Amino acid sequence: MKQKRSLDTIGPVLASYELGRKLRRLRLRKKLALVDLGKHTGLSPSLLSLLENGKKIPTLPTLSRIAMVFDVGLDHFFADKRERKLFSVVRAQERMRFPERPDAPVPSYFFECLTFATQGKGIQAYLAEFPWRSPAEASEHFHEGSEFLFLLEGRLNIRFQGEDHALGAGDSVLLDSSEPHAYAGAGKKGARAIVVTLPPRI
Repeated sequence: MKQKRSLDTIGPVLASYELGRKLRRLRLRKKLALVDLGKHTGLSPSLLSLLENGKKIPTLPTLSRIAMVFDVGLDHFFADKRERKLFSVVRAQERMRFPERPDAPVPSYFFECLTFATQGKGIQAYLAEFPWRSPAEASEHFHEGSEFLFLLEGRLNIRFQGEDHALGAGDSVLLDSSEPHAYAGAGKKGARAIVVTLPPRI
């Protein structure tokens, strides 16, 4: 089940690179039929057709064989040279839930990345869950940039620069995330929030 969820998640990420479209353009530029490309790569025309139509995701060895025929590097398939405006949809069923840290015996929070399939984004956005924890159980963390949190439901305690702050549903906070901070769900039902992290200003 976990493997299927991983494939379901990886699929949209790779789809954003439009590998099939790039493969087809290379083939048409060389004026090769699928049969001819199959002879050069040792891959069946039916497989190549599935790859071009985005119905199958190529493995790296397969992509390498194709890249050698067209004398391009693998970066050709993963670089988007078109000027595209930022737009990315992440479906609810595609998201995966992770604990604060894989080795945390009692995680202070769990999160789902809301923008994982987006290329060239300047921010990160998460749906975060904060189970009830005592202030002593809340683990501090820090990272470069700024962090914005909007509390959707429940009650949440935030420790920042040694001071504790209580938030209720509808409250929000913006903080310098390079300073150690910690979260702890304050109500028995815990809390849920949208968290947005921004890179440091240059």
